[in-house]
Amino acid sequence: MSTIAEQIVSTLSASGVSRVYGIPGDSLNAFTDALRKNGGMSWVHVRHEEAAAFAAAADAATTGELAVVAGSCGPGNLHLINGLYDANRSRVPVLAIAAHIPTSEIGTGYFQETHPQELFRECSVYTEYVAQPSQMPHVLEIAMRTAVEKQGVAVLVIPGDVALAEAETERAVAIRPTRSRVLPAEDEVARAAEVLNAGERVTILAGAGCAGAHAEVVALAETLGAPVVHALRGKEHLEYDNPYDVGMTGLLGFASGYRAMDRADTLLMLGTDLPYRQFFPKHAKTVQVDVRGEQLGRRHPIDVGLVGTVKDTAEMLLPLLEKSRDRRHLDDSLDHYRRTRTKLDELATPSKGKAAIHPQYLARLVDEAAADDAVFIPDVGSPVVWAARYLTMNGRRRLIGSFAHGSMANSLSQAVGAQVAHPDRQIVALAGDGGLTMLLGELVTLVQNRLPVKLIVFNNSSLNFVELEMKAAGFVTYGTDLANPNFADVAQAMGIHARRVERSDELPDAVADILAHDGPALLDVVTERQELSIPPNITAEQLKGFTLYALRSVMSGRGDELIDLSKANLRQLF
Repeated sequence: MSTIAEQIVSTLSASGVSRVYGIPGDSLNAFTDALRKNGGMSWVHVRHEEAAAFAAAADAATTGELAVVAGSCGPGNLHLINGLYDANRSRVPVLAIAAHIPTSEIGTGYFQETHPQELFRECSVYTEYVAQPSQMPHVLEIAMRTAVEKQGVAVLVIPGDVALAEAETERAVAIRPTRSRVLPAEDEVARAAEVLNAGERVTILAGAGCAGAHAEVVALAETLGAPVVHALRGKEHLEYDNPYDVGMTGLLGFASGYRAMDRADTLLMLGTDLPYRQFFPKHAKTVQVDVRGEQLGRRHPIDVGLVGTVKDTAEMLLPLLEKSRDRRHLDDSLDHYRRTRTKLDELATPSKGKAAIHPQYLARLVDEAAADDAVFIPDVGSPVVWAARYLTMNGRRRLIGSFAHGSMANSLSQAVGAQVAHPDRQIVALAGDGGLTMLLGELVTLVQNRLPVKLIVFNNSSLNFVELEMKAAGFVTYGTDLANPNFADVAQAMGIHARRVERSDELPDAVADILAHDGPALLDVVTERQELSIPPNITAEQLKGFTLYALRSVMSGRGDELIDLSKANLRQLF
C-alpha cells in the first residue's frame, strides 16, 4: 500500500500535472520523496517560496492547466502567501500543498507552528486541513476540482506524519477541467439589446473575460458603431486585428481610451473588472456581461446585467441589434486614437548623447525585436505602463503580470514558471530595478534550471511609479532612492550572459543580442528617472498636487530636481 504522499503524487500525475514548484523542507520529505519515486514529475527548485507561487501562477496563466506549489511548515508555506494572493486574484488554477508540524504537536506552540488553514483562507477558493489518512484522497480531489472550476487557489494543509501514513485506498482520480457555455435568459438579452439600440454614442469596454471572443467583440463594435476600449488584461485578447480599438483606459491608459468612455451615452462592459470608478462615464446607460454574477454592478451602476460567457452572450445579442448608421462617435474616437498613438510613438525615440535613455524607446525596441509568440511579463510599476503603451499584441503573444494584486517582484518570478511551462518559447521579463532586487536570488534559479529567460531591466535607481504618485499628491519624493549595483556584473557573476547600456545609440544592438542569446540573458538599461507616465485624464487635484510638489521641492532645497523633470519631459508638452 502506498503512502498518502505517494497517493497525492499519483493523483496529480493522473490529472496531467508534470511539475511542482517549491523549496524542500523536513515536513515535505514524504512528498518530495514521492516525487522522486514517481519519476514522471519534476521538482522545480527556486530560491524563495514567494517566487515559487508566482511561478506556479504564471504556469497556470499561460497553460490554462492546474499548477502546483509546495511549502514546508511554518515560514516555508507562509512565504507562499503573496504569490498565492496574486494567483487567486488573477483567477488561475493553483494547488498549494502547505506542510504542517507533527499532528501531536499542534496547539502546543511547537517550533515553526502556525495555523495555515486560517492564514490561507483569504487568498484561496478552498482551504482544508488533512488531520488523518481517511480524509484522503477525497479532500485532495475536492481541492483540485475547486481550483480548476473556480479558477483560483486551493490549499491542502497536511502534517508531515500524515503524509507518511499508509493510504487506505489506491484510488488516483484524474481531475480535468470541464468546458461549459453560460447563457443569460432570452428576455434579459432582449432588454440589453433595447438599451444598446437606443444609444447614440455606444462605447465597448472589454477585459480579460473576452479571451476567445475576439471575432464576436469586433462584430459587436461593427454593428453598434462602437469604439472598443480595452482594460489592461484585455489588451492581449482585443488589441490586434481590431479596426475599432482605441486604446486603453485606467491609470495606465492614455487619452483616447478615456475620451471614448467619457463621451459615451451608452456603455457595454464585456468581461471586465476595471477597478477605477473615476474612469467610467457618469451619465451613460450601462449593460454589463460577466460570467460571474457577483461582479455585476460592482464597479459602476448598471441598467442591465447579463450573466454569461462573453462569446456565447455576444452570439445571442448580435441578431437583436440594429446596425448603427451614425458613425460619428466611432470616427471621432478613432481619429483621436490615431493622434494619441502618434504622440505616444513620438516619445519612443533615442535620447541625445549621454542623456539617460527614455524607457519608451527601450519598450519599443523590445517590442520590435521580440518573437511573434513571445510572452511578456512586466513588473508592477512603470514597466507595466510602458508595456501597456508600447508592446504590440498579435493573437499569439501573451502579456501577463500581477495586474490585479499589483505586487512588486512578479516579473522574474513569473518568468520562471512561464519558461518551465514553455521551454521553446521566448519569455521576456520587463523588470523594474526595485522589483528585481526584491527577489534577486531567482537569477540563480534561471541558471540552476537552465531557463533561457530574457530579462530587460528598467534601471532608474528609484521606485519610479511611487515617486510619480508622490508628485501627483503634492509630496516631496522621499525614501524612493535605490543604490543599485551594475546588474550586468551581478548577472555575469552568476553565469548569465549580460550587458549594460547607458546610451541610446548602443541600445538596438544590445536588445537584439540579449533576445537572440541561447540561454538566460540580462540587459541592464539606465533609463530616465524623471520620465513622467502621464495618466489619460489629469484632474484638478493632481494639478494642485504637482504644484505643491514643485513648491515644496524648491523650499526644501531640491529645485534642481524640477529642472531635471522639465528637461526630461519637455517633449511631452508639444
